[in-house]
Amino acid sequence: MGASSGPRLSGMQRQVLSLYRGFLRAARSKSPEDRHQIETFVSNEFRCNAKQVDRKNFLYIEYLLRRGKKQLDQLKSPDTVRLSALNVSVSPAKHPAR
Repeated sequence: MGASSGPRLSGMQRQVLSLYRGFLRAARSKSPEDRHQIETFVSNEFRCNAKQVDRKNFLYIEYLLRRGKKQLDQLKSPDTVRLSALNVSVSPAKHPAR
């Protein structure tokens, strides 16, 4: 039987895992020092988002996927050696007092 015994993943979960694997594959083409830095950075970003982002906030997850795909495309470029973080915080909208 070729089926895996793990839980079935949603389409969005498969996209996230595919993006993560893409980053790890792209890191292999960099120098050992840069590869380690990239792998650490990517691992930390994905873990942080897994803890902080509500699983039902699909719009924000889709935004993170789009941003991640752009970063992955940049990382695949031979001229790119490192990734950097852009901290974006989403705060609840404040409603004026009535």
